[in-house]
Amino acid sequence: MLQARDGLRALSGHRVAVVGAGPGGLATALLLARAGIHVTVFEKDSQVGGRTKTVEAPGGYKFDIGPTFFLYPQILADIFTSCGERLEDHVTLERLDPQYHLVFEGNGGVSGEIRATGDLDRLEAEIAKLAPDDAKNVKKFFSENRTKLQFFKPVLEQPFHRFLSMASPAMLAALPYLHPGRSVDRDLRRHFSDPRVRLAFSFQTKYLGMSPFRCPSLFTILSFLEYEHGVYHPIGGCGAISEAMAGLARRMGVDVRLGADVERVTFDGSRANGVVVDGETFRADAVVINGDFAKVAKALVPEERRPRWKDAKIADARLSCSTFMLYLGIEGTVPESLSHHTILLSEQYEKNIREITEGTLPMQPSLYVQHAGYTDGGMAPPGHTALYVLVPVPNLKAGIDWPSIRASYRKLALDRLKLLGLHDIEDRIRYERIIDPTEWESDFAVHEGATFNLSHELRQMLWFRPHNRFGPGLYLVGGGTHPGSGLPVIYEGARISAKLLIEELAGARAAENAGLPETAPLAAPGEVS
Repeated sequence: MLQARDGLRALSGHRVAVVGAGPGGLATALLLARAGIHVTVFEKDSQVGGRTKTVEAPGGYKFDIGPTFFLYPQILADIFTSCGERLEDHVTLERLDPQYHLVFEGNGGVSGEIRATGDLDRLEAEIAKLAPDDAKNVKKFFSENRTKLQFFKPVLEQPFHRFLSMASPAMLAALPYLHPGRSVDRDLRRHFSDPRVRLAFSFQTKYLGMSPFRCPSLFTILSFLEYEHGVYHPIGGCGAISEAMAGLARRMGVDVRLGADVERVTFDGSRANGVVVDGETFRADAVVINGDFAKVAKALVPEERRPRWKDAKIADARLSCSTFMLYLGIEGTVPESLSHHTILLSEQYEKNIREITEGTLPMQPSLYVQHAGYTDGGMAPPGHTALYVLVPVPNLKAGIDWPSIRASYRKLALDRLKLLGLHDIEDRIRYERIIDPTEWESDFAVHEGATFNLSHELRQMLWFRPHNRFGPGLYLVGGGTHPGSGLPVIYEGARISAKLLIEELAGARAAENAGLPETAPLAAPGEVS
């Protein structure tokens, strides 16, 4: 086990239970172990990673289940560095160029394409093919969002467990750049008149399960992050990152228990003091929950222990959309034009998004295709192709009868792939798995099948989002808590939760010695979630 630094030895007698070995749980376990705390991770699955895992299917095909790329690796690299390791010694990250192939539907076929790249001169040239005047504003957009990220990054790094955090120096400094009354699309109209160009910088709001026509303008920084800092493919799939984190955690003394189903959190008065796992009680000084918030909070924490998130509030919370997934193992190859990431953007994109938001199943949907073999030959056997197809659809609150529509929607998705040149794949399918919204809920514990967690509208962000410190001795990590969804943001949330937990157990000085970012003081008992 790696030795704790001087000043952290007082933590070595403490025990923390982490529920869930997703990216947030694993990152938190690493940081707590680095501080000298004995950490036990309980994961009900037989594999770490949660939805960020890579599975091998019959026939030798490999698929990422959820996230299919890695963005802004600096945060995770910093976590590895704090543990005395280099991320690049554990995982090979290939920067993709182009990072996406955007295909715009129109006029009964394809109305335009953009090979999205972080090379600004080439990106301008790509955009100029569609809208020459818009291309002139690309660098201005980048400059503006570079400044916006500079001011908002400190906000994402601080906890919001006190309402006064909404008036923190970082928050006040960022306010002039946030324009909360604008949507992402409205903000982009200041730079780009062609709706297709705006989509090239706004479709990323789907990572939050939101519409660019409703998503707060802050989130133009999502596309900026991709173009400025790169989109990466971890060789072996995104699960390689989770496996690397788990491997390092074990070497640091973390006890990772697979096939361990946590039934509930236990309490001593108001303080969390352990978990019940497969009928046995495991005592701990603190508990960290990593999972889909709306699902696991209700399942593991009694309602009286979550006064700000009663069952009724969770039921009324606005959720992200869901996804209809096809994982296809195909004999033979696919057209060379199919990039690592290809996105078909519907001719009536705004209508498509409105349907999803309002609970109507789109019949002319946009879709996303990952062809990982474009970069990584290990994702399928020689002479075969593994395709990941994602179609955004409404979550289960829409009441869609998926068992009856599943087969016809599969056919619709395959027909839509023909616009990308995939005309003959159905007869060559040798492996197929479908995950519809009902299975996201039943098989992956995703509340209402909302694959991107709670939505990221203003009334569910910052202090209004579930807090990292959920109560005495009880902490949250994952996309459903602050700062929000997306792997880099989840890793940042793990840093916030770990530091708050360390402060609670050993005081602020120990947290500083652990090399973690500063946080605001702990909330008073009446101020926590």
